[in-house]
Amino acid sequence: MKEYKVVVPKLGFRNRTKHFEDLLNQYSREGWVVNHITQGWTSVVFERDKNR
Repeated sequence: MKEYKVVVPKLGFRNRTKHFEDLLNQYSREGWVVNHITQGWTSVVFERDKNR
């Protein structure tokens, strides 16, 4: 079974790409995998196995 998490990143105006990369790496370390990124990075959907 999978579980999902929707994140609305607050990236600011400066270093937007770096902040987005840090966010993705943070969730990756917790076992989350990117499932979908909306246009304009307004939200990111992550998934992982629930029984890991």
